Amino acid sequence: MIRFETIAWHAGAFRLENISFTVPAGRYAVLMGRTGCGKTTLLEILCGLRRPAGGRVFIGERDVTDLPPGERGIGYVPQDGAMFPTMTVREQVGFALAIRQRPPPEIAARVKELSDSLGIAHLLDRRPQHLSGGERQRVALGRALAAKPSVLLLDEPLSALDEELRDDLAALLKRVQREQGLTALHITHSQHEAEQLADVRFRMAAAGVTEVRQP
Repeated sequence: MIRFETIAWHAGAFRLENISFTVPAGRYAVLMGRTGCGKTTLLEILCGLRRPAGGRVFIGERDVTDLPPGERGIGYVPQDGAMFPTMTVREQVGFALAIRQRPPPEIAARVKELSDSLGIAHLLDRRPQHLSGGERQRVALGRALAAKPSVLLLDEPLSALDEELRDDLAALLKRVQREQGLTALHITHSQHEAEQLADVRFRMAAAGVTEVRQP
């Protein structure tokens, strides 16, 4: 479960006030809203990359508002993949475990497991400049999943892909979320993506975040 409780955040003239909503455990949630309304800011608050001016953030029953990012049990796929330019795919996928100083055999086993599951085993020795857009997003997903998070956050992960690749990666995201029992929160502007992926939908506007009931 993800719960935002009366979240506030301020930066110059931009303000978020009294943002409250809950994503049920094990569900794939899609958050929509106009550009600039604060969707990415909410994800960054949930990740611990930004500190709210007010309110609390919960994952399950645990208040994570004051925890550092690495202690929140979250995997994050940013919009552009945010690849490390000098690292191979193998190093990218294993990064979260390496910084936790896990034993090399454990890292190698997890990288193999994820690369086989995500269809990137043949890319392990490549660097980001030699990857297509779809390949980069699969690698970013593998990196987000490496430390076995309970929550997966995705910031417009399909927006830069062509239609066929978007559909393929959307199917992969849904499969991974179901197989691993993740609670997912996915930002998109695409109604088609929402229809493909969402168990529950939310819309963000000036008045806050509201659930969009399925017809």
